[in-house]
This record gives sequence, C-alpha cells and structure tokens, in this order.
Amino acid sequence: MKLLFLTSRFPYPLEKGDKLRAYYFIKHLSAKHDIYLFAVNETMPDEKSLDALRPFCKAIENVKISKAESIINLAKGLFQTGLPFQTAYFTSEKGKKQLKEFIQQHQPDALFCHLIRMSEYIQDIKIENSLLDYMDAFSIGMKRYAENGSLLMRLPAQIEYKRLLAYENKLFNQFKNKIIISKQDQSYIPHLNNTAIQIIPNGVDAGFYQSKSSEKKYDLLFIGNLSYAPNIYAINYAVEYIMPIVPELNLAVVGATPTPEILKLKSKQINIVGWVDDSRDAFNEAKIMIAPMFISIGLQNKIIQAMAMELPCVISSMANNALGATPESEVLIADTPEEFKIQITRLLNDEKLYQTIKTNARNFILKNFNWTENTEKINQLLMN
Repeated sequence: MKLLFLTSRFPYPLEKGDKLRAYYFIKHLSAKHDIYLFAVNETMPDEKSLDALRPFCKAIENVKISKAESIINLAKGLFQTGLPFQTAYFTSEKGKKQLKEFIQQHQPDALFCHLIRMSEYIQDIKIENSLLDYMDAFSIGMKRYAENGSLLMRLPAQIEYKRLLAYENKLFNQFKNKIIISKQDQSYIPHLNNTAIQIIPNGVDAGFYQSKSSEKKYDLLFIGNLSYAPNIYAINYAVEYIMPIVPELNLAVVGATPTPEILKLKSKQINIVGWVDDSRDAFNEAKIMIAPMFISIGLQNKIIQAMAMELPCVISSMANNALGATPESEVLIADTPEEFKIQITRLLNDEKLYQTIKTNARNFILKNFNWTENTEKINQLLMN
C-alpha cells in the first residue's frame, strides 16, 4: 500500500516526543507499506536527518515555513475563530499546493495525518482510507497551562483551549480511523464516541535502552525537551519546591534547547546539562529519575525510557495516569514536594526497594511498550 505520511516536523533528530513517535511509526510501517513522507518544517532537515529516514521512505517532500510566514499565519488565526493557533502556525498555502502536487505524482492509497496541526492541509483532498493520530489531547494540556502558566499567557491559552476543544471534536468525523497515545487522552477528546479512538502507545527500543554500570554523578535527573512549557513548569517546580528540602542532593536537567529561563537556574545544586548526544549516558549516571509533571498531556517518553534503563522513577499521579504503572511496584508516586522528598529518601535508603522498583520497571516496559506490536495495530486499521 502507498501510504502518505503527513507531519508538522521532520521526524529526526529525536529530541521531541512527536518526532520520536512519527519516526518509529514510519520505520515499522515501512515493513509493509511504501511510505511517502510530507513534512512541514521551521528549519529544513540536514543530510544526517534525511539519511535517517531515507531507508524507510520511497519519497520525501519538505516544506519550509519561515518565521515571517508563521507570524502572518498566527495573525490570520486571530480572525479564524475555529482554528487553533498551533494549527494556523503550521498551515502554509504554498505547502498545500506542494502537497497536492506530491499526491498527484505518487497517488497514495492511504493517509496518515500525524497530529491535528496537519489537518488543514487535507481539507480539499479526498483519500478515503485516512487515519488521524491525535497523539495527545492537546486541549486539556492547554487548559492546564491556562490555569497554571504565566499571567501573560493565561488569556491566549484559554482562547487556544476553547479552539482546540472544538477542533478535536470536529476532526473526529473527518477521518476513517483515529488513534491516540493513552486511555487518559482518549477520555479527554470531546466527542461522544471518543472510545472509538484506538489507543496506540509509544514503544521503547529495549535493545537500545539497556542499563550498564556507570559512576553515579547525579542524585536526581530530569530529562526532556527544555523549551516545552509543561517541562519548564516541572523543572521550576523541582528547583523551587523539591530541591530546597533535599539540600544534600543534586539535580541534573538534561534535554534539547534549554530556554534562558532554564539556564538561569544553574547552581551548585542544579546542573543544567542541556542536550546530550546519547540520553542513555544521563540515565546511567543518575540514581533516580523525577517527573513532577502537573500540566502535561500524553505519555512521557522520558519516563518509559528511564524505566527501560532500570532507573527508578518518582513521578506525579498525572504522569502515571497515562503510563499505567503499578505504584510501589514499578514506580513511586508523589504529588507534593514533601511526598517527593519521602519517596526519594526511601529509594536512597532502602536497597531492597530500589532493586525491586528498577527490575519491575523494565519488565513493565518490555510487556507494554513495543513498537512492533503497537504499529501492527495501525496496520490492521489501514488494511480494514
């Protein structure tokens, strides 16, 4: 089958969750389908990135949206009351024309639309065998950001929340099949028949993410995209509320594109590492992973990767709602600074508990987060 795969970012390098999900879906779907990748980009992919996708794609088409065009798109979005800002941001008239030409050239049999951001590109395109990957319920994430974000951003976030809510509902009926990353996110899609959305979680390359003996440089680790609002909130929470009550411990903050706000947090206790070429090094060098995620949506890749690496995790209830791990067996749960302190202290002082959590964590990931098995579910949807 010829499968047209639409995505709002070129799916490499894998420094963002949406890129990681798109990359592995493309990789595994290519075993049974001819993949025709159409990507919209803020910056064009380099040769290394292109080489990472070429083995899995019959053809690759990239569209660049300049900063100036994005700003104009956002300005137009102010007057398009039904269109979320993030969808307007990635929508390009030039890109729409380019996509039509790409489709005319390759005549795909089926369509995979990765994220609601790309849906405006296909409003005038009729491909009956269509699949939308919501990935996350972005509306609920924006609602939490409107409630907990900076005062300056609360009004725009409230507007975006309402637009996303209506848009997620509208798109449900425009695609033959729909998938999403977790049951929690499925429940937040505001459609009466939201249980028809198939739950397809991410996976982990268990052969790649394996622990090895290493010097423990860090007591605590936070890892993720450091320009992503929920992660910024979580890091600030950790620095302001958790670390002062565990002054004997240090925290490493690892991830791509740290904002100036994050860089300013560096201290003797807080190490802002930033991007690392191999995240396994960070996992191996830490004693405990923490994830004080309180406005996040979807499944946190950093948590399932850490668990695959047998790194004990202390996470919020909200993060575990999507993950579905068993508290006290596969993860430890904390929702206040004091609870984080208690759980961290337990792990550091109880070797039996530490070993139990790390072993059970990897077993849980191996059982539930497999790219091959999860992608096969997509194959079945496309073939029906």
